[in-house]
Amino acid sequence: MPEENETEALEFILLGFSNHPKLEPILFIIFFLVYTATLFGNIGIIALATADPRLHTPMYFFLRHLAFLNLCYTTAVVPKMLSNLIFTKKTISYHFCFTQTYITLFLGAAECVLLAVMAFDRYVAVCHPLRYTIIMNHQVCVRIAAVSWTISFLTSVVPLYLSLLPLCGPYVINHVFCEAPVLLHMICTDTSLNELLMLIGGAGTLMLPFILVLVSYGHIICAIVRLQSTGSRRKAFSTCSSHLVVVTIYYGTGMFMYMRPKSSYSPENDKLISVFYAVINPMLNPIIYSFRNKEVKDSLMRAIGRNVLAK
Repeated sequence: MPEENETEALEFILLGFSNHPKLEPILFIIFFLVYTATLFGNIGIIALATADPRLHTPMYFFLRHLAFLNLCYTTAVVPKMLSNLIFTKKTISYHFCFTQTYITLFLGAAECVLLAVMAFDRYVAVCHPLRYTIIMNHQVCVRIAAVSWTISFLTSVVPLYLSLLPLCGPYVINHVFCEAPVLLHMICTDTSLNELLMLIGGAGTLMLPFILVLVSYGHIICAIVRLQSTGSRRKAFSTCSSHLVVVTIYYGTGMFMYMRPKSSYSPENDKLISVFYAVINPMLNPIIYSFRNKEVKDSLMRAIGRNVLAK
């Protein structure tokens, strides 16, 4: 926290898209619709995976965690972004700004770890199908989920707290929400330690899980190639393709934002990247990873059928 004799700022100006005032009403409508779709999509996934016994599998257990994470992430960012698009006073309080930074960093790290865990789950399902229910039993899944959330907290929020330094004016944030790489440019003193901690944190929460994903899919591809039946190959690949799309999108944007030197910062480009992984990606996850899945569509049709019969 900055010392009182170094800053008296109680709030920051969050510029967002104020340099494009004519676009702000259009962006408000777009982001509002995206946020609404995100809420319905992820709540729908949680409800379906909880209510339908056929979806009580490890894959959908972790998918519920991912959907809950997406709900929290986008809710921490989008409502304030929407208010700044329609109000002329584009400010954010000091405490809310740092709370937003903590939440997005923690949940971003948690999503990286969860995606790696889901890749491991697909590896066990494809490469060890006969032992899948034994290896990935419910107790194991609960422990893996608990460890994933704990690791994400320790590798993101704790280093950020320890590395906070006093901020200097002007208290203007040329971004769409508060996140660590942007606040790094407002620190008064030398930021070498902060950059090093961010790089280490990025390696721990981005690169290591990404390596686990690559190793898992390396084994999966080898197992699929060895299958004799074309139908079996297609089925095995279909269980992994959606996850691969999500992984590529999320890890790609995350690495671009968090694993680069401070000198390469570009406000306009970084706004677009941040909007993509904080606003668009939580909406796409249910569509890409779930609603393209036959099991989810069948579960949805059964739920609709039960409601129609009840009426």
